[in-house]
Amino acid sequence: MSNDIFLGGGGRDYGEKQFLKLKYANRHGLVAGATGTGKTVTLQILAEGFSKAGVPVFLADVKGDLSGLAKAGSPDHKLHGAFQERNGKIGFDSFTYEAFPAVFWDLFGKQGHPVRTTVAEMGPLLLSRLLELSEPQEGIVNIAFRLADEEGMPLLDLADLRALLVWIGENRKDLALRYGNISVNSIGAIQRRLLVLDNQGGSGLFGEPALDLEDLMRVGPDGRGQVNILASDTLMASPRLYSIFLLWLLSELFETLPEVGDPDKPKLVFFFDEAHLLFDGAPKALVDKVEQVARLIRSKGVGVYFITQNPDDVPEDILGQLGNRVQHALRAFTARDKKALRLAAETYRENPEFDIEQAIREVGVGEAVTSTLEKKGIPGMAQRTLIRPPSSQLGPITTAERAGVMAGSDLAGKYDVRFDRHSAYEMLKARAEAAARAAQEAEREEEDMEMQAREYRAARRYSGTRVSRSTSRRTRKSPSFGEAMGKMVMKELTGTTGRRMVRGILGSLFKAR
Repeated sequence: MSNDIFLGGGGRDYGEKQFLKLKYANRHGLVAGATGTGKTVTLQILAEGFSKAGVPVFLADVKGDLSGLAKAGSPDHKLHGAFQERNGKIGFDSFTYEAFPAVFWDLFGKQGHPVRTTVAEMGPLLLSRLLELSEPQEGIVNIAFRLADEEGMPLLDLADLRALLVWIGENRKDLALRYGNISVNSIGAIQRRLLVLDNQGGSGLFGEPALDLEDLMRVGPDGRGQVNILASDTLMASPRLYSIFLLWLLSELFETLPEVGDPDKPKLVFFFDEAHLLFDGAPKALVDKVEQVARLIRSKGVGVYFITQNPDDVPEDILGQLGNRVQHALRAFTARDKKALRLAAETYRENPEFDIEQAIREVGVGEAVTSTLEKKGIPGMAQRTLIRPPSSQLGPITTAERAGVMAGSDLAGKYDVRFDRHSAYEMLKARAEAAARAAQEAEREEEDMEMQAREYRAARRYSGTRVSRSTSRRTRKSPSFGEAMGKMVMKELTGTTGRRMVRGILGSLFKAR
């Protein structure tokens, strides 16, 4: 098995083979370039190379084209002749068409196996980012997570979070003594955000069975790594959900995987397409978290590759950690474009044979300026590189072919049936029902006492026994202030108004979902 991935040919006549060394593949990377310059094909050949080297990959299929990894290319394809010509230029004599062990995933469960996590695993920071909450609203979400831990109430799906927020609203005065002011308006705003997320299909992300990360990191009997393809064409309609889900997945890998130091090859390679969606308008706390994960996750054997149109889309602190780079053409028509082009060129190690800035502007479709890490992790000299053709199908497979791949997967059926175990919603519902029953029982006891009193007074009236007012005043014991208040509160709770209040606040909020 090779220790590197063949990218294409470089130099003046493209005869100098360019490789990505597996030993440094976990030091992250960047694939950038304008629309239509060949980023998707580069992503495809990188996924093929990692898979053949026994490295599982996870990638988002934004346009549907990457589903072609599951099917071998064909000599009948219209670009077959161009592929053969290119292979001759770059000396790719071992080129063959082949399919790769693909597994399809889908947050909505339509174009792949369902992908779920729990609200608790998502965490308050990412969830608040997903819901676009203000700082006070994010504070309430943090309170909800703290209470869930303290009360032993699992937060699994959105129904659990909604129920807990209702409970917080009802008990906000008591909770304010511990956590500060809790605004009903803020709770209402969070509930509306949850409703919007639900309407966009985001509720399908939360629940069980949750994704087992081991199912993403499998290597087949033939030694090839599994290619995990997340259907993202529909998901892109909710860009925040897309970016937060991928960041959650990275965070889970970081928290779960053991330290491996500098392995001979990565344990998993993660491709983050449309990376600008992660950083657009992101608060500093979130950017800091991405930087932390990117900096530390390589020691867990995970390589992260950002795919975007312009390197300027990635914050500088994160961009500096991306050691392997494939820069397709950038168009420079405006002053801002020219500045971005100049900054992109400055991130490469100079090559005296050509001007890097000019090369980035001039490279054609399927051509790029590349730089990969060499011995001791030193960036290699920039090279104009003609990218090799893909071995798998260029373009998407059919719906029937996708269904066949899914049906033949050994993961078929594992995540298809959703289940709902006892969690915060059920626990709070049980408390509400118990309170309602207690109120009803107290009301019945009060009614019984009143009936007995009426019967007693009626019996005395008919028996002719009378008690003088003066005697009554002398013998009646004046109730204390506490007893009077207790009787008043009990009467209010056990009466009709009290019963409606208890049922309205605690009961109807927990109707069947």
